[in-house]
Amino acid sequence: MASIFTKIIKGEIPCYKIAENEQFFAFLDINPVQKGHCLVIPKKEVDYIFDLTEQEYIDLQLFARQIALALQAAIPCKKVATTVVGLEVPHVHIHLVPLQTLPFINFAAPRTAMSAQELKDTAQLIAGHLI
Repeated sequence: MASIFTKIIKGEIPCYKIAENEQFFAFLDINPVQKGHCLVIPKKEVDYIFDLTEQEYIDLQLFARQIALALQAAIPCKKVATTVVGLEVPHVHIHLVPLQTLPFINFAAPRTAMSAQELKDTAQLIAGHLI
């Protein structure tokens, strides 16, 4: 059975897309830790990040870097944190989270509530900063 992320890539489930290319897809987390929290995924469904080939891993990181730079330009923050947890969805995904302080990336804390319009506007804002 396809993961929720594969369904998002195929357009079966809506998302707030930031960018995509032939290999990768970036979109907003709809239950964000902070405003601008993005997920970057390979289109190829792989459960564990270190099961990617070396080249896929490098290319995923380079794509995530582009998204992180756009995110940092769009959302005022000190840095953009990157983390891979991989326990909730069996599909490789990198979390990009704008940070002001360390507690901003607490995945166990209550999430930031955002309306559909706020998510749409945020996705467009970040996408607008892609180089």
